[in-house]
Amino acid sequence: MGSTDDQVGHEPPGRRGEVNLQAIAGRAGVHVSTASRVLRQTEPARGWSAPAQRVIAAAAELGYRPNRLASSLRTRRSNTIGVVMPRLADTVIASICQAVESAARAAGYQLLLTTPPDEMGAQLEAVDFLLSRRVDGLIVSSLHLSSQIPRLTNLSVPIIATNRHPGDWLPAVVADDVEGGRLATEHLLALGHRRIGVVAGPRHASTAVERVAGFRLAHEQRDLPVDEALVVHTDFEVEGGVVGAHTLLSLADPPTAVFAVNDTAAIGVMGASRQRGLRVPEDLSIVGYNDIAVVAQLPTPLTTVHSPRATMGAVVVERLLAAIGGGAVDGAVLPVSLVVRSSTAAPAH
Repeated sequence: MGSTDDQVGHEPPGRRGEVNLQAIAGRAGVHVSTASRVLRQTEPARGWSAPAQRVIAAAAELGYRPNRLASSLRTRRSNTIGVVMPRLADTVIASICQAVESAARAAGYQLLLTTPPDEMGAQLEAVDFLLSRRVDGLIVSSLHLSSQIPRLTNLSVPIIATNRHPGDWLPAVVADDVEGGRLATEHLLALGHRRIGVVAGPRHASTAVERVAGFRLAHEQRDLPVDEALVVHTDFEVEGGVVGAHTLLSLADPPTAVFAVNDTAAIGVMGASRQRGLRVPEDLSIVGYNDIAVVAQLPTPLTTVHSPRATMGAVVVERLLAAIGGGAVDGAVLPVSLVVRSSTAAPAH
């Protein structure tokens, strides 16, 4: 009959679990309570003691995995963050989601991700589902601008918005979209454009509304009026840019430049201008927003506003974890910057 160590070493993988705690203690030469304490704690500031090092080595050798359910029952936490992210196929949303997942994983948390339609009812249903799964906190990326939603203000766990915000009543980590819209418009005004069209996005999205507010602010700072016929609301997709551009370029006095409030719509504006035989930027200057990777590689690289998507994802996790730990839920407004490429130039006449 082999030794105890031999028996542990040949334990079938399917039997590994809590029984390994005794096996680990036996292999490390410590009491079971000592092994349990070591495996529950993070590394002490002064480093591990010799017995603790033996426990850690034995656990690694035996392929020990902690019982997360038992841990959650002790701490009343699931170490899970619920995330509501509509439009996950969108490059911007996907980038934020990737950053959220990376930051959460680094902090020892897992994500429970839902991707409902971009509708308030569907998003609220997703929140209810995540709460039923006992998440420790919630991140919502695409709430609509609206009056305060009571269902989201008295939750049992912290909640924070990102990418968009629904208004001042809920903390959010977002980019400075008013400043971004101002930078894009001021760039065109500085080039000499005075009729600037806006593919303005949907009215329910704070990103669209605030970028258009920045467009208006740039005109106001130069004491220039805004022709409301030049502000066209569409969706964020390529087709929205196509429709918006054709609407603007069909005006009796069409714009010499177009600011699209996201890069995807700006690509649609480029396509529509090409269909009309217009050259970019000789006949029409175009500015987008977000600086997604593809726009630098277009035949005419797109001037755009860079939004800090990776930083946004990391900061929203940091702020949520602070709240889960008992602190306040604090939002943040992150800086943006203008990236000038070949799609903008002075007007031809």
